[in-house]
Amino acid sequence: MLTIDQATHDAIIAHARRDHPDEACGVVAGPIGSDVPARLIPMLNAAMSPTFYEFDSGDLLRLYREMDDNDEEPVVVYHSHTSTEAYPSRTDIKLAGEPGAHYVLVSTRDGAHESGPVDFRSFRIVDGEVTEEEVRVVDRYADDASTQEKAEH
Repeated sequence: MLTIDQATHDAIIAHARRDHPDEACGVVAGPIGSDVPARLIPMLNAAMSPTFYEFDSGDLLRLYREMDDNDEEPVVVYHSHTSTEAYPSRTDIKLAGEPGAHYVLVSTRDGAHESGPVDFRSFRIVDGEVTEEEVRVVDRYADDASTQEKAEH
């Protein structure tokens, strides 16, 4: 299950809407081993495409150096689909290189790029196998899971 705070959830959706009709992409870093998505890093889609995303290699190298310096790892790797459902494509599956990460997809199809609800789904992708997981949105993170009483999405 992916547990994500409301502000980060909303920021990912806002990024997807802002970059539409191109796919948006980014990373949410967190402390190593925590599985807590704590720091949103919106990235530029170097492909500038409505059907494909690609991290700029220089930006990605800087990001990994920064995460290393901060004892962080990519907890969430996200991108949007602009005209299809929020489900990993064959290309997404092939390029999934972080087996410990949650792969979040947001669909901005059918007018969702302007307003209204969007599909916001999370997957684990390991060795080409895709497993959808529950997404729980919380007001804030807490050490005690019982205080995380936000409605699930």
